[in-house]
Amino acid sequence: MLKDNLDIATQKITYSLVIPCYNESDNLEELVDQCKRLLCDRQDVEVILVDNGSTDCTPEMLRDLLKNFPTLRIRSIRVKVNKGYGYGILVGLKECVGDVLGWTHADLQTDPVDFSIAVSLLEQTKNLEQIFLKGKRLGRPFKDVFFTWSMSLIEWIILGVRMWDINAQPTVFSREFFLSWKNPPNDFSIDLFVYHQAIRRNLSIKRFPVNFGLRLRGQGHNEKLISKIKYSWKTVLFSLALRKHLKGY
Repeated sequence: MLKDNLDIATQKITYSLVIPCYNESDNLEELVDQCKRLLCDRQDVEVILVDNGSTDCTPEMLRDLLKNFPTLRIRSIRVKVNKGYGYGILVGLKECVGDVLGWTHADLQTDPVDFSIAVSLLEQTKNLEQIFLKGKRLGRPFKDVFFTWSMSLIEWIILGVRMWDINAQPTVFSREFFLSWKNPPNDFSIDLFVYHQAIRRNLSIKRFPVNFGLRLRGQGHNEKLISKIKYSWKTVLFSLALRKHLKGY
């Protein structure tokens, strides 16, 4: 009976949103509430919460928060061992049933309901396979904007393409585009990889404004200066490797 109900539910799904969660127990209750608002607004959307190898009480909290929600359009899956932010996203994307896929963060700095903005924009086009959508963060501190500008300049120098606010969310694209990826990275470089692939495939890049607030609880991976420097260095190394790989085409 559960499989029959799932089959009926997924027949109506056009858009799928993945949210990787790693040790986000402090934010989960509010995150699930926001996801429920998204699902109430859109009957053709599903949300997949990926417990990305959390070592806190995230698994138990997700089970409790979702057990009484009367729809199969929001569910969680568990990655037993954390293999990276990108890995969690990829696991979630493989579970999606929609024709249009996307992801966003679990830290509540951006609202999952922003996904509905992307959906509305997509409904205005006939060729979903040729569109790549990404949020454009508003309300960020000057130092973060400067850091983003600097990284965009470095990527332009290394890869020869203009990419701005690479890590903005949500990121939304067609299933066809997802199936075209070859060897996507398992770490935070996945945002750069997918953005760059969209440009290489000559997709129409659409950006839309989203409010970007402070993290409500807990600490993100990239908030301290030393973390930003380490992340930037890893991104540069990935970009250099990507450039070398592209020369082989």
